[in-house]
Amino acid sequence: MPPLFPRGPGRLTPEQAHRQFADGRAVLLDVRETPEWEAGHAPGALHLPLSRLMARAPLPAGADGRRVVAVCRSGNRSRAAVDLLTAAGLDATDVTGGMTAWVRAGLPVSGVNASGGVTG
Repeated sequence: MPPLFPRGPGRLTPEQAHRQFADGRAVLLDVRETPEWEAGHAPGALHLPLSRLMARAPLPAGADGRRVVAVCRSGNRSRAAVDLLTAAGLDATDVTGGMTAWVRAGLPVSGVNASGGVTG
């Protein structure tokens, strides 16, 4: 029997995303807005807010020809980013639960605070 609430095609847990990013199989693209990014983000992640991605801004240097794992606060904006990226022919997926789940999993965060830009 299939799960009641499927995660969606190819979505990664924070731990899976961290492993792919850490071993160089993918780049981590944070699609949150700048104040969220500045409050805390995964070390080494690239930053391109979804609003800029929607306006067709190019991907940051380092993402060319690589698998992209998108992350946002909770997983909603990153899902929209994946739709845009895959429509453009890129290999992309996202992190289920976003930075909220990343922080809960105890994965590394750098920036102003250790909350990963997640409040509440």
